[in-house]
Amino acid sequence: MVILWMKKELEALDHASMERRLRIHIPIPESPGYVMHGGRALLDLSSNDYLGLAQHPAIIEAMRAALLKEGVGAGASRLVTGNRQPYAQLEKALAAWQNCDAALVFANGYIANVGVISALVGRGDVVFSDQLNHASIVDGIILSRAEHARYRHNDMEHLRALLHKFRDKRRKLIVTDAVFSMDGDQARLHDLIALKREFNALLMVDEAHSGGVYGPRGEGLTFALGVKNDVDIHMGTLSKSFGIYGAYVCGSETLIRWLMNKARPLIYSTALPPSLIAGAVQALKLIQTEHWRRKRLFAASEFFRSSLCEAGFNIGNGDSAIVPLVLGHNHKALQFSSALENEGIAAIAIRPPTVPEGTARIRFSLSAAHSLEELADAVTKICRLGLQLGVLES
Repeated sequence: MVILWMKKELEALDHASMERRLRIHIPIPESPGYVMHGGRALLDLSSNDYLGLAQHPAIIEAMRAALLKEGVGAGASRLVTGNRQPYAQLEKALAAWQNCDAALVFANGYIANVGVISALVGRGDVVFSDQLNHASIVDGIILSRAEHARYRHNDMEHLRALLHKFRDKRRKLIVTDAVFSMDGDQARLHDLIALKREFNALLMVDEAHSGGVYGPRGEGLTFALGVKNDVDIHMGTLSKSFGIYGAYVCGSETLIRWLMNKARPLIYSTALPPSLIAGAVQALKLIQTEHWRRKRLFAASEFFRSSLCEAGFNIGNGDSAIVPLVLGHNHKALQFSSALENEGIAAIAIRPPTVPEGTARIRFSLSAAHSLEELADAVTKICRLGLQLGVLES
């Protein structure tokens, strides 16, 4: 009986062009920015490896050395015996990088957001969340059992109205992505800070897609905008610009001590393998010193974005390495993605519920590993397919 309803639901998803399937893509170490799929090399325009560090030999060597010294796994949670020396080294370096008192590493960004939010608020509290925030933020709010006050994307007047409505709640937390993962635009951080001060709320910023990219040493958008000291909880990931896996939270010593005692995903999860942490230490050094990677990424993003905009595509208003080509219908997004693959480009269709209904898209994601020549060739192919598939007018 259970299988029958599952099959019916899956058939409905398939009919709506919404069923998801796993596909194997194999990295090509000698050709950064490319992956193998179906026996062909494809230009990878869907990875979050923004700085092109995922295949960096220095990171691989750091992980290899730690693997030989520390073993395969941590063997326990961090609060038992899983807290190895590389953790202390990484958290000290992260705190210095972010100019914070302390830092705490989590297994991944999803777990970090769920753990932090559910540790800070509960019944009787309220969380104000941008409508386009990542699913991990939404799930963290649900698990916290706090009131969820969702404001329209970057609509500060709507947020102000909600803050006023819930002004008498015990604790108030505003949470936002710094750069929104599916649209590539920025949060209005200056306005959010003004509102958090006015209504005595905490502010948490998720720098998953901006950490390593913005700021003089890749510290993130809060540094680039000069508002770092006005953010109470600073979260970022090790799985995008760092090219590895994991997440971190930076803030006051009190905040980090609180999370060590209250963040259930940290307390009840086995620690990440020490080799991953050692790799992240090396990645952080590269992020802070190899500034050319950010310069190259921004040049690539500006060229790619402006080229698609001039061609007439609907790509939104961001300035980041995330360039959404909004197509609307799920089938059209799948059709465009398949056509791109035939042209040698890996660019995956993003459909609801990841994005709102009617906004299915190709989410292009650029990397410092891409050359302008490669991107120019990709733009030519994208424009030709846009005409063939009726996305652009001839």
